[in-house]
Amino acid sequence: MSSQTVATVERAADVLVYFAESGTSTLGVTEIADGLGMSKAAVHRVLASLRSRGLVEIDEESRRYRLGLTAMRLGLAYLDRIDVRRIAGPELTGLSARTHETATLSIRTGTSRVYIDQVTPPREVIMSVSLGVPYPLHAGGSSKAFLAFLTEEEISTYLEKPLDPVTPGTVTDPGRLRVELSLIRRRGYAMSINERQRGAASVAAPVLDHHGMPAAVISVCGPAERFVGEADACAAALLETTDQLSARLGYRG
Repeated sequence: MSSQTVATVERAADVLVYFAESGTSTLGVTEIADGLGMSKAAVHRVLASLRSRGLVEIDEESRRYRLGLTAMRLGLAYLDRIDVRRIAGPELTGLSARTHETATLSIRTGTSRVYIDQVTPPREVIMSVSLGVPYPLHAGGSSKAFLAFLTEEEISTYLEKPLDPVTPGTVTDPGRLRVELSLIRRRGYAMSINERQRGAASVAAPVLDHHGMPAAVISVCGPAERFVGEADACAAALLETTDQLSARLGYRG
């Protein structure tokens, strides 16, 4: 590849990055040229090439440019490949340190969900979860945080089947669950006491992807007797964490 070709590719990349970082939906040729220190002729050539591939498009009335459908497809392809466990790992550590309780990460597997990571605090009495064990979507805080943020069709389909208890505290009445799911959506997190495991309590909230669907759920959990008094503070810290991670996954709700 010649040095001239490399320079052309670099200029095209610079223009695309400038669109992404400009803070405005459209840009004019002069703005781009001034911002990048390029000539207007060079900017025109780059934009023409990008436009031919759908990476930018032009508003015929204003003659200003914006990112095109191909650029959106590239962004969505990147978001679909993000490793939630990798990016959530440091956040789990910080959340556990902040709350002094166990922080967990779950993903959905059909009509179940499983823990895939956890960080425990350095204290004598803690809660610990089993990684990789499936739990139904109605049993416990993490499960209900998934269920509450699915589509109405998915929720209705799930609630039509028999809801078996995991503990005596598991909510299995569809009507009661619907009321609770509505509350979870309004406040942004679920709470559970003795529903998945006796003696345990938790708050849990979804990490939403760019479609507004739960890509994962993070929870803070501890022994029920101690945790009840900590729940509000843990929920506030939890929502800060899930909001940040949702934004990284492209959620703009």
